[in-house]
Amino acid sequence: MTRSKREWREETLEPVLKRTPERLDRFETESGIELDHLYTEEDVGAVEGPGFPGEYPFTRGVQPTMYRGRLWTMRQYSGYASAEESNRRYRFL
Repeated sequence: MTRSKREWREETLEPVLKRTPERLDRFETESGIELDHLYTEEDVGAVEGPGFPGEYPFTRGVQPTMYRGRLWTMRQYSGYASAEESNRRYRFL
């Protein structure tokens, strides 16, 4: 059984938008076509989709707003080598 887009908006997206509003009022393509938050098989007539953004198993990203509210962040792996080598790398960076 699949959940509807409306349920996803109410239960997952809206609580996040209350905490972190989107950066722009409107997101659009280079051609000026407005982009919706989410496209599902309801929109495109496809077979079962990959899931909903912000929900397990996170196949569409960990943020319900994708990156409309906050930009991508760069993360650094730690513990890749020994503690001494990691510290040396951090100091270098």
